Amino acid sequence: MALLEVKNITRSFGGLIALRNLSFDVYNLEIVGLIGPNGAGKSTLFNIISGFYRPDRGKVIFRGEQITGLSVDEVARKGIGRIFQEPTLFMQETVFENVFTGFHRHFEQSYLKAFLHTNSANREEKEKKIKVLEILDFMGLLNLKDEIAGNLPHGHQRALAIAIALATGPELLLLDEPVTGMNPSETMQMVDKIKQIRDSGITVLIVEHDMKAVMSLCDRIIVLSLGVKISEGVPDQIRQDTLVIEAYLGKRIA
Repeated sequence: MALLEVKNITRSFGGLIALRNLSFDVYNLEIVGLIGPNGAGKSTLFNIISGFYRPDRGKVIFRGEQITGLSVDEVARKGIGRIFQEPTLFMQETVFENVFTGFHRHFEQSYLKAFLHTNSANREEKEKKIKVLEILDFMGLLNLKDEIAGNLPHGHQRALAIAIALATGPELLLLDEPVTGMNPSETMQMVDKIKQIRDSGITVLIVEHDMKAVMSLCDRIIVLSLGVKISEGVPDQIRQDTLVIEAYLGKRIA
């Protein structure tokens, strides 16, 4: 069974069709790339999967359960995490505090117990803080835990956004342009980190325009153009697909 099933999704905005009858599957522990020119419908699809939009038709199935139409919080509780094109950080808070907020859906103790500082609530808070440090260490941010998020350089802000998403405990991670704005060295470091995330047991669906990163990272690639899937396959197949090359204005894929 596929971990994620996108079935016949159609979504329009006024008279503009953003996605038309789109279907594909993502299997456990894959890294799947979703690519296409601007306006292809990639971000619209991410918004549908994560609960920001409802499709006009079709459905999204996660772990065998239909999640179409669930709220953003409900989708996150099912096990789908996401980062956005622009970092959604608490810019005046520290790196540590930003990641700690990612655990708020997973606290088992009641707010009353937390307010009263009961032993069980204090113990759970201590456990979560240890996990924050583990995530920061994994993402290479441990030495920056006390830095204000707004003071971080772009690459570290992208890493922090992923750290927050990891704190939600996802089984599927949606990454929207995680290497945009990075230099080649930073890009390759992020590619390696995303592979480590997959190796830790998390499936990844990624939207990215950096074709070198996509080709070196993804097990399988899905190509959209004007809301329609025009190709799907392993990187070598996508590089040679004439429809894909035409969609990218004649530029051969790296």
